[in-house]
Amino acid sequence: MKCISFNVNGLRAIVNKNFEEDFKNFDADFFCLQETKMQEGQLDLKFEGYYSYFNYAERKGYSGTAIYTKHRPLNVTYGIGLEEHDTEGRVITLEYDKFFFITVYTPNSGSELKRLEYRMKWEKDFKNYLLELNKNKGVVVCGDLNVAHTEIDLKKPKTNTKNAGFTKEEREKFSELLEAGFIDTFRYFNPEVTGVYSWWSYRFNARKNNAGWRIDYFLVSRNLENYLEDAKIHNDIFGSDHCPVEVVLSNNLL
Repeated sequence: MKCISFNVNGLRAIVNKNFEEDFKNFDADFFCLQETKMQEGQLDLKFEGYYSYFNYAERKGYSGTAIYTKHRPLNVTYGIGLEEHDTEGRVITLEYDKFFFITVYTPNSGSELKRLEYRMKWEKDFKNYLLELNKNKGVVVCGDLNVAHTEIDLKKPKTNTKNAGFTKEEREKFSELLEAGFIDTFRYFNPEVTGVYSWWSYRFNARKNNAGWRIDYFLVSRNLENYLEDAKIHNDIFGSDHCPVEVVLSNNLL
């Protein structure tokens, strides 16, 4: 069961950059998007054999998530049930017999960390949401989590310790989520690999120089560990400032 997550930084823009061909080549069971940056009716992008679910932000041209899947879910929910978090189209949850499948676009703490306080509230509430689901069945969660967890997850850790995405506070919240019972699947298979990233700034030839950050993830709850088969980062796919990330889970999960 192949699962892909990709922050497309504008779905309408990336459609003109080989996206449909890349989508078909992956032939994924689940293909999740973050930062779709669109409203309902602005783009009708369908793929044969896939069900599609979109969560739009109230603010135009901002945030937004989507899931394409070959497998019809039992139930679909949008957001995490808290109004203060659910206006930006950041979460979609699909329910299946044995697991919940979630895509998320975590809020960025912003320039000068203007949104860090809100981010901390989000982290607490989102973790609680995941843990509540996990009481019933396993959880797979993917997306742009807007944090590089450890120093090997970005090219220049020393100069970024006070920047959004690598603050002590954000990294601690990610650690707390893992300690609460979740697995960072890329690190599960590649515990010490360096120089593999999923996001690069558009400035300073960052991608050409591989001056990147690993901020896109697949996490699974520990009760799904036996279903893990592989995890990859596809940094050969272009079109966005991010690249797709992948996890492969046993078909027995479905």
